[in-house]
Amino acid sequence: MAGGRGRCPDCWAPRMSGLIAAILFMTRLPLPARLARQADFDRFMPWLPATGLIVGLSVTVIAWAVAPHDAWVAALLGILAWIAVTGALHLDGLADITDGLGAAHGDPARLSKVMADPHVGSFGVVAIAAQLATKLVLLHAVVEAQSWLALLLVPLAARIGPVAWTMSLPSLHSGLGSRLRAGTHRVHLLAWLTLLAALSIVVPPLLAVVPALAGWHLFVARRLGGISGDSHGAGIELTESWLLLSIVVAGWLR
Repeated sequence: MAGGRGRCPDCWAPRMSGLIAAILFMTRLPLPARLARQADFDRFMPWLPATGLIVGLSVTVIAWAVAPHDAWVAALLGILAWIAVTGALHLDGLADITDGLGAAHGDPARLSKVMADPHVGSFGVVAIAAQLATKLVLLHAVVEAQSWLALLLVPLAARIGPVAWTMSLPSLHSGLGSRLRAGTHRVHLLAWLTLLAALSIVVPPLLAVVPALAGWHLFVARRLGGISGDSHGAGIELTESWLLLSIVVAGWLR
């Protein structure tokens, strides 16, 4: 390649416009869509964990500000901020996966059909309710323990998962999930895992993300046969709850 630029420049140095695309797609921040091109939306996966800092900051600031008045109200407002800044995108994925698994009865064709249905079924409603209740209770415990730095980093750590799953699992079907694969390289995953290892020196419960990511990989591979946008979203939601639980348990052990 001319100029000695290497064979895959985006693999080593993803464009900053990819970060803007990731923020536009994964959050509800009011940024102008013109800041990112269509090609950037196909290559934002390396920046996905960075959007977790936006989510974490939104939740943590609100919970921290209200915590001196009432821990339960702080947790509730934190959950509402969590939903608002993400647009409930990942909860939708959790509902679709649960509906599909609940109705498919082992039939792959029916699984795909149910997951593609835009309506939310009874399994999905129960999954969303259970997830929000779980997060509310765990977030209340984190607020009472004043584990603010850990709370800030939970969404970032959970969003390392899609980078790993994109690289290690086949695409379940054509769509955004399969397009994102082209912009993801093992260097990106290594960089985020290195950052995670450094952060875990200060916040050890973050290491609990490793078994969570591995466990979701095995579950998706066996039950779904591949990764999709829905299974990315469900994995993020479940990993966030697992990390909140790990923070709470770590506080009990101290």
